Amino acid sequence: MTGPRRAFLLDAARLTAAATAGLGFTASASAGTSAAGPAYPFSLGVASGSPLPDAVILWTRILHDPLNAASTPALALTVRWEVAEDDAFRKLVRKGSAVAAPALAHSVHVDATGLRPDRDYWYRFMLGDAVSPVGRTRTAPAPDAMPSMLRLAVASCQHWEFGHYAAHRHIAQAAPDLVAFLGDYIYEWGPYQLRHPPRAVRVDESFTLAQYRARYAQYKSDPDLQAAHRAAPWIVTWDDHEVANDYAGDVDERLAADFATRRAAAYQAFYEHMPLRLPVPKAGFGELRMHQRYDWGRLARFHVLDDRQHRSPLACPKPGRGGSNVVLARACEALRDPQRSMLGGAQEAWLAQGLSSSKARWNILAQQTLMAQSSGVPVQSPEDGRFWTDGWDGYPAARRRLLDTVAKSGARNPLVLSGDVHTFYAAELRRDFNRPVSKANPVIAAEFCGTSITSSSRAQARTQENVDRNPHILYGRSDRRGYMLLELTPQAVQARFMALDEVREPGTKQSMLAAFAVEDGSPAVLHRQKG
Repeated sequence: MTGPRRAFLLDAARLTAAATAGLGFTASASAGTSAAGPAYPFSLGVASGSPLPDAVILWTRILHDPLNAASTPALALTVRWEVAEDDAFRKLVRKGSAVAAPALAHSVHVDATGLRPDRDYWYRFMLGDAVSPVGRTRTAPAPDAMPSMLRLAVASCQHWEFGHYAAHRHIAQAAPDLVAFLGDYIYEWGPYQLRHPPRAVRVDESFTLAQYRARYAQYKSDPDLQAAHRAAPWIVTWDDHEVANDYAGDVDERLAADFATRRAAAYQAFYEHMPLRLPVPKAGFGELRMHQRYDWGRLARFHVLDDRQHRSPLACPKPGRGGSNVVLARACEALRDPQRSMLGGAQEAWLAQGLSSSKARWNILAQQTLMAQSSGVPVQSPEDGRFWTDGWDGYPAARRRLLDTVAKSGARNPLVLSGDVHTFYAAELRRDFNRPVSKANPVIAAEFCGTSITSSSRAQARTQENVDRNPHILYGRSDRRGYMLLELTPQAVQARFMALDEVREPGTKQSMLAAFAVEDGSPAVLHRQKG
């Protein structure tokens, strides 16, 4: 399709053929199970994630037509799986079977255990004569190992209608060891309608489990997204659009009385479509433990945060609504409430323990949204700022509490990775953003925030004004879509901001907008190349 995104109604057979072409696997030629046929059961591809030194989660979902859930019979299906040391599967190391049950949308989560640390493996699934695409995964290094490097891709925010997933094609080509996805894997609404002047209008919004499942199937039918999942294991967290725009805890924009039911449906669909190391909740999906911790030997510890499920309601919403607002700090008393939280008390305590016990060279806080203060007007005192309430600026006491925790923990080299705001940012975090850096107000951590895979943003001129008003933000670009590519070594972290030339073109090229570094022992962000 011309315009922002291809049409919502897709040719399932064409997508399946594109997703499975050239992967070096075969499928039976028997009727109904060929790789290019409409009844091919692995139309959503495969994925791996949650890597440990001896195990990794393998995922697939049996769905014969990504735009028709009824294409798969409502029966439990037995799926076979294999893990090998080579992509030709000459040397199998693990194999088994798993049940794809209709109660979980025929999704499969295999905990492939008994693997060796710090090495590549290849995996696939089989159903009858059909063979899935082959995925590459990787185990984490041994707990006491110090790897020489970790190549990490970081992505977020991939609204289907706003562009092609070329960024995922480039991520796959970069052959990362690990991918971190920081939220907004789907958007709960779309396709969209255009108005003049052009703007997106929410239609076709998801409320039920069937609707969320359909949205995930639509997104995961994309060949480039499937390629990025096949390229490396992922660690994932969510943001608001996996459920509803700007929701906070158990409150949504509509202040709907039945929001808990909607949220549970969205949480279940998220679980069904992600390679998560989580048990199926016995009491249903009213809650889902999302904060996770992953060690990459002694090189890095990932503290993967959930800043949606447990946060306090957003401050000073518009009358009769939930959701975000832009407010003057002096006019919004809730911003000064020290009891308000982004993470909730239990997760805050979990993070403090994980930081204080960490022996890692780098402590990565993988979380959803920009942590650096981003005031829309120059700030002379805490009451002067103009802030967007859905981000950390809407929870200044919680942010200060988190930064105090980081500083007191003694954790080495804290680094915050962020998404959500559809903008590349490089920033330095300190306890008080309204006072200059000093011995009493030091830089506590560096922050790198990635732009979106496709989702649109504001004009670059406005972003540059924001950078100019906030001296702790060293760089900002909102006019390009893409991802971040980081290389972690014991000596330094190198971060590259990779941007697409044109997100509306599926074959678009990419370029590096800017590069930054953080050296071991210092939280300062160093410019390597700035565009």
